[in-house]
Parts: sequence; C-alpha cells; structure tokens
Amino acid sequence: MKLTRRHFAQYSGLSLLGASASGWLAPLAQAAENQTHRKCILLWMSGGPSQMETFDPKPGEENGGPTKAIETSVPGVKISEHLPEVAKVMQHLAPIRSMSTKEGDHTRATYYLHTGYLPQGPIRYPTVGSFLSKELIDKKCDLPSFVSVNPFRAFSPAAYGPGFLGPSWSPLVVNSQMTGGEENPDVSFEVQNLQRTGSVTEKQADARLQLLTSLEHDFLATRPDGPGRSHLESYQQAVRMMKSQAVGAFNLEKEDDALRDAYGRNPFGQGCLLARRLIESGVSFVEVNLSGPDGAGNGPGWDTHQDNFDAVASLCGVLDPAYATLINDLEQRGLLRDTLVVWMGEFGRTPIINENTGRDHWPKSWSTVLAGAGVKTGQAYGSTTKDGMDIKDDPMTVQNLMATVCGALGISHESTNLSNVGRPIPLSDHGSEPVEQLLS
Repeated sequence: MKLTRRHFAQYSGLSLLGASASGWLAPLAQAAENQTHRKCILLWMSGGPSQMETFDPKPGEENGGPTKAIETSVPGVKISEHLPEVAKVMQHLAPIRSMSTKEGDHTRATYYLHTGYLPQGPIRYPTVGSFLSKELIDKKCDLPSFVSVNPFRAFSPAAYGPGFLGPSWSPLVVNSQMTGGEENPDVSFEVQNLQRTGSVTEKQADARLQLLTSLEHDFLATRPDGPGRSHLESYQQAVRMMKSQAVGAFNLEKEDDALRDAYGRNPFGQGCLLARRLIESGVSFVEVNLSGPDGAGNGPGWDTHQDNFDAVASLCGVLDPAYATLINDLEQRGLLRDTLVVWMGEFGRTPIINENTGRDHWPKSWSTVLAGAGVKTGQAYGSTTKDGMDIKDDPMTVQNLMATVCGALGISHESTNLSNVGRPIPLSDHGSEPVEQLLS
C-alpha cells in the first residue's frame, strides 16, 4: 500500500465523522513505515561538457566536427561514438537536448545549476544535495543524508554549501586516494577522524561524549538559536556514524573485483560504485564529480577550449564504463526504480569550433540526462537545430529542470524552506513546472 495525501484525507475523514480508527490506523502506520525512500545520484561534469561529443552529436554538419553518432538500445535515439556502453542502456535514460540558460560564466552557472537560483542579494541558497536530502532523508540511516565525492569547488564554493538550511545539511565530503602504485593502481575512500585515539578506551570516549552532550544541552537551553541547534545535530550525526557499522559502505574491497574493474579503477569509476553502496545503505543524495581525464576531481576537465575532440574522447573513456555500469548495477539490484540519476554540467560548448580546435562556453542549447526513479526513460526530450545553434523543440529552463527532478523524486517543487532573511523559498523557483512528458 502506498500512502498518499488522498488516502490520508480519506482515512482522516472517517475519524472526524466518528468512525473508529482501530480498523485503519495500524495499516496506515504500516504503510507509512513501508514507503520507499527515493534517492538521487548527481554525476557532475565540471567545466561544461560538449553536447555534440556526448548526447547531441551532429555528424555530417560543419559544426559537428569528426564525432560520429552511434545507435542505442532505443531506436531513433543516437549518441556520440565515445559512449558505446551508455548507448546499450539508453532504455533507462532520457537525454534532455534542449537545455537553455543565459549563464556562460563558470561561477554563476555552477551556482545556478546546483541551486536552481542565480546568486543575488543576501540570500544564501542551498545546493541541490542539501535541499533534496532534507526532503528525502531516511532517519534510520546512520550515515549523513548527503555525501559529495571528489568535488571541484574552485569555480563556486557557495554552490556546494547548505546555504540558509544550515550546517546540519552540509555534505560529508569524501576524497579518493590512489593506492597500489603504478603496476596495480587502485582507489580507496576514507572518512577521516572516525576512529578513537589509540590511548583512549571506549569507556573513556563514551564518558567524554556524555559530558560534551550535557554541556551542549545546557548551552542551548539559554541560546536556542539555529546555529547552535545545527551544531548539535551535526555533532550527534558524527557520533552515530562513528559507532555505526554503516561506515563499511566506504570499503570498496568488499565488492567483487570484476565489478570494480567494470566501473573503472579510477576515482570517478570507483566513486560511482561508492555512490551505489551509499544509496544501498540509506544515504539520500550522492554527488560524484568528474573533472579530469584521470577520473579525479582536481580540475575543470570538461572546459575544452583547446583540443576539444581528443579531450572529450579521453574524458568519455572514464565516463562511459562508469556511467553504464552504475545504471546496470542499480537496475540489477532493484535500486534504479527508486534512484534518480542526473548527469549534467554547468553549460555546454559552442557549436562553432574555435581556432584551437576547441569549443567555448555555450549556455544557449545543450544537454543533460535523467535516468531511473520517476522518469519516463527510453526517449530523447527536446532537440536542437541541425547546426546546434538554437533550440528547435521543447526548451528546458533550469527552473523547470529542478521542478522535474523534484517530481521524479515524489517531492512537491513548491515546498518551501525559510531563508536566512526570513523569506520562504520554494525548492524550485516561482513559476516553474515539472515537465510531465518526462515523468512516469
């Protein structure tokens, strides 16, 4: 039984009319208990990936360059030759080829696509992982609801913060470490400072934690403000994680070697595997960044002003196996139906090829991709003109993309949070609407 507002209203109405609650209260509570928590994985392509070398190729056109298009598992939907494995899972994807904004600056565009709002005035808008994980949180999970893997925050640090939601909705940032040397390169992820100092016993640690908790509560009794409460909640979450077996999700050595190889033994590939493990463990939102040809998050790799074609081919060599394996892995484990996977960067690249065989910033007509939970997949939404310079059909704004993401996750895009200046701010900006053609 799926608990909806309509069911709740029907059952509540019975009670108000005097009917006994005994017949429905137990099943209602059980339905609420059994509701599936939807999750979200954001695959962030820092620097702005070229749509023509990924999901909107233009073979045979002057602007298309040497990139060829290949068939996918969905008849009529073709993508770049650099994504052969992704082409095989197109039935689970929905490329959006008609994204259009006016922001061609890395800082503003990164902020815009991460928050759904342009930076303005004193309001500190929360990043998408913060406001979605707040709505989706699984309170039974001992891990933080939002984990960010190898973020590249140089363009816009504010785009990755919790904004007016406060520190308790900050991401747990996890960075990769290369291991194994040149002959057997491997990747590990470690959450720092989760182990006790060797000289401190478990009993001593518990006593110290109890003392600190008491002091925190005494402090909040006279200063019940937002920052103090957020600090306490963050501290309590850290303690829960320290004592939980859930931190084992970060240990990739528990996975089959063949599966790890399929994802790719690089920071992005193993980051996608980690994302699946975290989602499986109850984490609500995971962001994994790809911004370098080595699969790491140490630069704006998709910012291909020079040598675009070779650079994108190299980046796709990392993206293709990881992305396709993630989709297959989620689907085979029964997780894809409840996990939304979003692929995007801050903008696209110019259809016109510059004198350095590169493509420059282009926010006018570019691509993102949705997959999984709540999405009507196996289709390409929107289109661009033959030369790629303009949107031909169904333009998609950032606001409507955010509303559609909320809709796919079963969240009202009109839900609000109180900002730092006292204004209620909706998850998706006023006037936005989910694109029903993309929602299942």
